[in-house]
Amino acid sequence: MSLPQLNPPQRAAIQYLDGPLLVLAGAGSGKTRVITQKIAHLIREGGMNARNIAAITFTNKAAREMMERVGKLLPASELRGLTVSTFHSLGMQILRQEAAHLGYKPQFSILDAYDAGKIVADLIQTTSKDEIRKVQTQISLWKNDFRAPETCLTEAENAFEQVCARAYLSYQDTLLAYQAVDFDDLIRLPVQLFRSDDAVLSKWQGKLRYLLIDEYQDTNTCQYQMVKLLAGVRGMFTAVGDDDQSIYAWRGANIENLRLLQVDFPRLKIIKLEQNYRSTARILRAANSVIGNNPKLFEKKLWSELGLGEPIHVVQCKDEEHEAEIVVQRLLAHKFESRTRFADYAILYRGNYQARIFEQVLRNNKIPYQMSGGQSFFDKAEIKDVLSYLRLITNPDDDPAFIRSLTTPKRGVGNVSLEKLGAYAGQRQKSLFAAATEEGFRGQIQIAQHEALDDFCRLIVNLESRARREPAGELVQELLKYIGYETWLLDSEDSPRAAESKWKNVQELVGWLAKKGEADGKNVIELAQTIALITMLEGRDESEVDAVKMSTLHASKGLEYPHVFLVGCEEGILPHSESVDNGMIEEERRLMYVGITRAQRSLTLTHCVKRKRAGEWQFVDPSRFIAEIGADDVRLFGRPGAEPIVSKSEGRAKLSSLLSSLDALKGKGETG
Repeated sequence: MSLPQLNPPQRAAIQYLDGPLLVLAGAGSGKTRVITQKIAHLIREGGMNARNIAAITFTNKAAREMMERVGKLLPASELRGLTVSTFHSLGMQILRQEAAHLGYKPQFSILDAYDAGKIVADLIQTTSKDEIRKVQTQISLWKNDFRAPETCLTEAENAFEQVCARAYLSYQDTLLAYQAVDFDDLIRLPVQLFRSDDAVLSKWQGKLRYLLIDEYQDTNTCQYQMVKLLAGVRGMFTAVGDDDQSIYAWRGANIENLRLLQVDFPRLKIIKLEQNYRSTARILRAANSVIGNNPKLFEKKLWSELGLGEPIHVVQCKDEEHEAEIVVQRLLAHKFESRTRFADYAILYRGNYQARIFEQVLRNNKIPYQMSGGQSFFDKAEIKDVLSYLRLITNPDDDPAFIRSLTTPKRGVGNVSLEKLGAYAGQRQKSLFAAATEEGFRGQIQIAQHEALDDFCRLIVNLESRARREPAGELVQELLKYIGYETWLLDSEDSPRAAESKWKNVQELVGWLAKKGEADGKNVIELAQTIALITMLEGRDESEVDAVKMSTLHASKGLEYPHVFLVGCEEGILPHSESVDNGMIEEERRLMYVGITRAQRSLTLTHCVKRKRAGEWQFVDPSRFIAEIGADDVRLFGRPGAEPIVSKSEGRAKLSSLLSSLDALKGKGETG
């Protein structure tokens, strides 16, 4: 197979099949192309069967993209059985097949963070969302580090860790009793199984004979163990990663895994991809000079053949309002002068809270924008609450839906009864709903609890029988009234305003169900299936909308935009004050590097002189990272002695004259 349009290191990475390989792929250096071409090479030239190859990514979007690209290189017949999935999907596949070894039934439930949070809340006996989140985060970090609850309990260093470790121990017992796992278990449990059962491990080593791991620098300890165990002594894998883009330590990613590869696989070959196909030389020089201040595990320098490019604009603004105005003015003026699309621009920021003021100014100027990494409507807790009832009506064997709807609002069935039901369902190999209605379970819990359970099951059966013939909106409205959802929201939310906002969302859902049901002639059950599809496919058409992209730096990794505004480049924001205090400055510098390398043709960095914090004005310093960029590659605006930024009134005047000349052109039919 010829390997056209590849540079020598890319070609070497694709053709190397003699053992473990680490490809250090700098930003924009064509790593996805290397992985997809290598899959084709393994099948065509390496004589491997597609069903023995697994490419592992971190997001469904990356997996989908990879599969589409491989599909263009080889016919479907040669790709049959190929695994391209996230770590979590692969873990789920392993667990579904090997559940019995771990005391689970194959149709175990997967709890999301909200459902898992309710178990934690009961265990630590609090309704404080902040406390629940802290305990959940600690348990998650321990799981990602592959630490057992017993170990955490004996090694707890303070009162908080003791509380978390005790909760972790009971939490795992509860999950097993519910026949449920959480997101972290999808990787932790297969690793636990592989370490304790040689027969199961060799079965999977035989099945997955060659591994390709994308974004290797983002792996946590548990994910690395999974890779190491599957690869075995043969070490037939290609890990592709970039130590300069490791920005997920806060959720357990362990940059140490890059060093461990050399220790655990002494025959490891390293190939560097340093040619960048995305950005101009100036942008890359800025990125190299910033990241050069971090201690390096592997030396590499990005370069490109895309010309020198524009200097990087560094704009000092008076305050955050001024910053938003200036960014939008510059964006509009640049768009007009360069005849570009809104989709060519991105506004990137360190934290979601920074977006609000930019959204306001974009809306005022009638500029379409799209938020990335924000929460989807169907992901909101209150929407998922209502949908859990619809899911259960559609499929009574949906255990997570059963647990969520039975406990939201609570209906007099406690945790102990639920655990007994989970254990009984596990023995009988039945769903929780089916087990709850069995005569054999009747004597195992108190009469009051059983009556509450009976009431709930009758409600679901009643709704199911009516669901096919009654209008969706009316049925759901009646259900909400029956379960007292609005009152429950008012009682359980921190403030009446939060409860009202959630109730408004629920009413919006009911309105949508009513309208959609009427327009498409669909009943509640058909609509529930439509929603499941919408949620699964969401975010697929992001790139097709002509809108300015707004994103956090974390959510922007892996993406690229012709023109980037990186805002809030100040001490305290980027680098974040907590990271500075906790000695995490290197991770913040990598985040800056990720931000810079999103830009293809132009990059503007903005910072303010003063900013409101907790209602008080504070003077702030420009980010130290700006000073790390070479002076030759920067043009300063708005500082004493630097080029002036046009004042608001001048900017508006310039803008209105630009817009009126555009209207005049349109009037003459000369828009080209």
